[in-house]
Amino acid sequence: MTHIREDILGAQVSAVNMDMVLAELDSWLVERSPHYICVTPAHSIMDGYRQSDLRKIFNASGLTVPDGMAIVWILKLKGHRHVQRVYGPDLLIAASKHGLEKGYRHYFYGGAPGVPEKLVQKLSVDFPELQIAGISTPPFRPLSAEEDEEIIQEINKSDADIIWVGLGAPKQEFWMQAHLGKLNAPIMVGVGAAFDFLSGNKAQAPLWIQRSGLEWLFRFAHEPKRLWARYSQYPKFVLLIFLSFIGVAKSKA
Repeated sequence: MTHIREDILGAQVSAVNMDMVLAELDSWLVERSPHYICVTPAHSIMDGYRQSDLRKIFNASGLTVPDGMAIVWILKLKGHRHVQRVYGPDLLIAASKHGLEKGYRHYFYGGAPGVPEKLVQKLSVDFPELQIAGISTPPFRPLSAEEDEEIIQEINKSDADIIWVGLGAPKQEFWMQAHLGKLNAPIMVGVGAAFDFLSGNKAQAPLWIQRSGLEWLFRFAHEPKRLWARYSQYPKFVLLIFLSFIGVAKSKA
């Protein structure tokens, strides 16, 4: 399945909606070919704008999907009326439901201690037939080569089809790129805070706030110290997007 990508400040973002992403998952699982998905809001685009190595990871992905209404609106302004937000928590739920009949096996990597377990417990209530391949909660420090190899072996022994990576951006993007081809599971998806939201560990913004494009403000109000550096980039993001539309700002390779 082919899909169009549009340049947003150097990141090649996939002009897709949820149904298109699920169809792509099916295709990759039939092929058993390795891919990763970057779930990308505006602050990640800004991180990639500053960091060429991260930008390359976005652009080498199987999909870099619009996780954030600002990215959706930009893609629609570029003529892609079918585009919808592919929000990390929604994608995890949609793929879990979508894969029930096909028997897809899911592995959950990341999150704080106890969070993946709570997430899996909730998913198992909502989807009793969901196949859980395993859970790993790595420490909040770089792993040694030996520890990383143990994780690879553990995941490979699980016969997982999809690995949900909840390490937070951009750590999860670097992890997926580094492990592409080392894992038997054909698909890795970086879903940021989805583990926290779906497990109930953190509050999600109400749906109307999500749709309004103000979810960042809701999250900032709940975690101002942690998220200040992330969301203080947004005025520059808006300026750069405006300049790119009028042909002043140049894209980064």
